[in-house]
Amino acid sequence: PHHASARAMPVRIRLARYGHRNLPFYRIYVADSRAPRDGRHIEIIGHYDPKPEIDGNKHMGLKIDRAKYWLSVGAQPSDTVARLFGQAGIIPAPPKKGVGAKKVPWTRGFAASAASR
Repeated sequence: PHHASARAMPVRIRLARYGHRNLPFYRIYVADSRAPRDGRHIEIIGHYDPKPEIDGNKHMGLKIDRAKYWLSVGAQPSDTVARLFGQAGIIPAPPKKGVGAKKVPWTRGFAASAASR
């Protein structure tokens, strides 16, 4: 007779997509990592609008005290949420990925096969 609250469950802070086609809007929420993306959640702690407003800024609303609480009890933010939290100054900004990040030279494939001939 184990209770669900007695077992540690892997909790994640992540985004759930709302809005329309080509007009996304996300809720930042805390959920069991096994729950579906837009499925069952524990608590909604904010929202994020990735479309720039008239002022050119992307808007995010966040219950900072709740975000800090969930991070303090071990909830893992997703990559995107970690980036947003880093920009908001809640956690140290994670290392950059993608455009602007330092690329590791790619050696396999065409260049390697041409050099070996």
